[in-house]
Formats: sequence, C-alpha cells, structure tokens
Amino acid sequence: MKIEDLASRSWYYFRIGYNTYLVFLLGYGSTLVTVYYLAIRNIPELQNLFQRFWLFAILATVIGGPVSVMIGWVHTKRSGLWKAEMDITVEANPYYYKLPPGYWKDAAFPAYLKTLKLVRALSERADLLTKEEKAEIVELEEKFKTLLEGGYVGTPRRKLDL
Repeated sequence: MKIEDLASRSWYYFRIGYNTYLVFLLGYGSTLVTVYYLAIRNIPELQNLFQRFWLFAILATVIGGPVSVMIGWVHTKRSGLWKAEMDITVEANPYYYKLPPGYWKDAAFPAYLKTLKLVRALSERADLLTKEEKAEIVELEEKFKTLLEGGYVGTPRRKLDL
C-alpha cells in the first residue's frame, strides 16, 4: 500500500472515530454538565426539580434519546435533506460508474458478460433478435468489457485512479 493511500485511509478512520464516537460522547457529556451547572443551578425552580446532576442526566437521556430518534427519522424519511446527501454521495463516488475490486470484477461481471454473449449467440442462431435488440446487446457487451478493463460507464463528476 502506498504511503498516500495509508495516509488517506488513516485520515478517514480518524474522522469517523473522532466525529462519530469521541466527539459525540464528549459533546453529550459537556452539554449535560454545561446545562446543569450554568442553567439549572442558577434557576431556583429548576434547582428544586433537579437537585442532583445524575437525576438531570438520566431524565435528559430518557427524553433526549427518543427525541433524537424522531429527529433522525424525520431527517431520513420526511425531509429532502437525506435525498440530497445521497445524491451528492452517488455523484462523488466513482464506484457508481466503475466496478469495485473483488468478486464484482473477478467473478460476477465476467459471468454476466459470458451469459450475455451466450444468449446473443443462441438468439442469433434462432433468428430471434431484431437489429435494434442485437445493437443493444452489443452495446451492453462493450460496456461490460469497459468495466472489466477498469474503465468508467456513465459520466462521473470526476474520475479517480482507483
């Protein structure tokens, strides 16, 4: 593995671990402490309700957990934000336009191409194909060959050497 690849992968893993886990836990704890000690402790009515930090933390978790789930559900199911995020991800991901390494390139697509060639040959012998159908199959075969050779099919925003 090249040093650039190692550095890029390490950076990606760092961001996932830091943002998803470390910052989440630190942010959650920090928010609880800040709200309790700067807001609740200075408002007598709330201080009477939450006399102990642990009581506030449990209640905030019991209420905040389901509220966060509902907000996440609305984000993914009811707003256009999730669709926009996925559209950007698809546009930026070169593997939507080329074959990923592994079984797709080594087994699945060679099998698809072979099957397509056999179906075309049998259909031609039985004189079942129109000129348009034959042209469509030949075009698909060419796209499969391009993919198997590491090329792109479609129009990615940018081509990366992967």
